[in-house]
Amino acid sequence: MNRALARLIAGQICVHACMTGMRMAAPLLALRQGHSAAAVGLLLALFALTQVFLALPAGRYADRHGIKRPIGYAVVVACLGAGLALLWPIFAVLCLAALMTGGATGAAIIALQRHVGRAAAHDATQLKQVFSWLAIGPAVSNFVGPFLAGLMIDHAGDSAGSIGGYRAAFALMAVLPLLTWFWVRSAVELPPVIATAGPPQRAWDLMNELPFRRLLLVNWILASCWDVHTFVVPLLGHERGMSASVIGSILGAFAMAAAVIRLLMPLVAERLRERVVVAGAMLVTALLFAVYPLLGTALGMGLCSVLLGFALGSVQPMVMSLLHQITPAHRHGEALGLRLMVINASSVFMPMLFGSAGSVIGVGGLFWVVGCAVGGGARLAWHMDERERGKPM
Repeated sequence: MNRALARLIAGQICVHACMTGMRMAAPLLALRQGHSAAAVGLLLALFALTQVFLALPAGRYADRHGIKRPIGYAVVVACLGAGLALLWPIFAVLCLAALMTGGATGAAIIALQRHVGRAAAHDATQLKQVFSWLAIGPAVSNFVGPFLAGLMIDHAGDSAGSIGGYRAAFALMAVLPLLTWFWVRSAVELPPVIATAGPPQRAWDLMNELPFRRLLLVNWILASCWDVHTFVVPLLGHERGMSASVIGSILGAFAMAAAVIRLLMPLVAERLRERVVVAGAMLVTALLFAVYPLLGTALGMGLCSVLLGFALGSVQPMVMSLLHQITPAHRHGEALGLRLMVINASSVFMPMLFGSAGSVIGVGGLFWVVGCAVGGGARLAWHMDERERGKPM
């Protein structure tokens, strides 16, 4: 991994940690203020809502302007979102902060992924390597954000879990995006890719390609697994009397396991085949979701989180490698935006669905239903790279 890629990964970690820390602290504050599980589900959904509407424009904007300008705007919006939660820590403002930090993070990640895919990769093996390195960023930030937020909540206030602790957590989250600009400001812009002459193309034309449709569907199923884990662990921990630090550590164990597997993947990238990795991860996830709600201790939940992190952490580099292979260079940003829009459209509704369904079938039922879906999707993943391309894009 070269120095330029390392700086981009560091920048990604900082802006993404802002969102993940907010995504852990804001629901806990909402629960502390007496809001229901359904309200918490709505709050979590808002972290994805802005990305639904901004992903495609952000992708097109990155195709036109490169990396620095999108990142600069994202940093400003993320800082403002966390800062508003610091100043007015009430439910309505927490919802606005979720919209702002979620949207900013999505736009920043699209620009980073597009830049790395163009700058550092020239064949399938290199794509798997660089996206394995880049995927370490979200894995690390999924630990750093919740862990730091949990520490602030438990130790920075007048008493454990006081409103002062939550304010300290929001203040720290507002600072993290500024570090993103520090790391990204020296990135070298790449020349734009000129599209071939032809009729105007719409983003949804990409859906005419069978491999792209399969890729999006598999990605959506796996994203639902991340959503249900992020949603249910704070609820389980709150019900069982666990502290914010313990809950953050369980989520952090998942994130660190995902980071470890992504550290190892570049070393064996030549031996990895995308469909084998993704299908295997889906079967393992289905098994873990079957046993997760039966584990009543923090140690058991932490161990299951680690194993789940190994399985789900291996998926994103394979998905990103395939996406860059099946879409033309001048539409990479658009394809990345469409992928992010589809999975976040699901993330808007899934937490609300989880909140409503959880009161009916329980958190164990949520795990089992999603586990059945991901297990059933393994067959689709196995056929994901079949060369049935349809019309040229």
